[in-house]
Amino acid sequence: MTVDIFYPIKIFSDWLSFSLLGLPVDSLGGEAVSYFVYDSIEITILLLAIIFAVSFVRSYLPPEKIKKLLANRFKIVGNVLAALIGTVTPFCSCSAIPLFIGFLESGVPLGVTFSYLVSAPMVNEVAAVLLLGLFGWRVALIYIISGVVIAIVTGAIIGKMKLERWVEDYVWQIKAGRALELEAKNTRVRIKGAWRYTLDLFQKIFPYVLLGVAVGALIHGYAPENLLGKLAGRGNILAVPIAVLIGVPLYANAAGTIPIVRSLIEKGLPLGTALAFMMAVTALSLPEMIILRKVLKPKLLAVYIAILTIGIIFTGYLFNWLI
Repeated sequence: MTVDIFYPIKIFSDWLSFSLLGLPVDSLGGEAVSYFVYDSIEITILLLAIIFAVSFVRSYLPPEKIKKLLANRFKIVGNVLAALIGTVTPFCSCSAIPLFIGFLESGVPLGVTFSYLVSAPMVNEVAAVLLLGLFGWRVALIYIISGVVIAIVTGAIIGKMKLERWVEDYVWQIKAGRALELEAKNTRVRIKGAWRYTLDLFQKIFPYVLLGVAVGALIHGYAPENLLGKLAGRGNILAVPIAVLIGVPLYANAAGTIPIVRSLIEKGLPLGTALAFMMAVTALSLPEMIILRKVLKPKLLAVYIAILTIGIIFTGYLFNWLI
């Protein structure tokens, strides 16, 4: 998740962990604490900024307009648009959730919102550029297309299943409470309303975000090249699902997994298996599921995980067959 504008946070987290607390620089404990401090602060800033910006902008956009754009009479069009929006929003899974909730509050169908939720973390423009430079345009293009297709299909299936009742009740309560706010015309009132909404939603989801970051911190730095090479090497028909299962506990954005993917491929792992691992890390990670649990009831979360897992495994096998 390292971004230049957050570099001062990295300096602070290292100082706190290694200087103030005196943890060894090369120790797993020191790295885990530094990672937890850095990601907690970064995600706090991102969440507050994103939730506030979405809420403020939406005060100028009647829900009917957003719903009309993404709830097209040809339902698959909404899924396609949402998936494409996800590809150009530079958000990790946790910071994509406020927009996911915003879509639901605006009356966008559940399946369409899931197309966005899948594509936002899975298809990353930085990862695409890195793949282009390391493996060529074919691999980068297949990565983008497969991620978008998985997002569209996942959203379309969930939309067909009509599972709105399995979204946590407070999401719909927030939706009901926004009608009066949208009538406000004064900018100051809009800002106050957006900030009040930001704090309310932030308080609801942030404990789960911290729990997810803590899980990620505990396994930070775990690069399972050797394990993957042994269990998911060439000739193993179950290599792709094994790679997906190994990727689930990890926590990183798409760009952060590229070095691992490159190392895996250099060690002989098939490209499809390596990319399935990367997709599992970015879209199916345990920390993300912990965060999503605050928004989705267990049954819907299970359906989401099952459909997405099948899509990623299928894509991995397809890559191995094509390349």
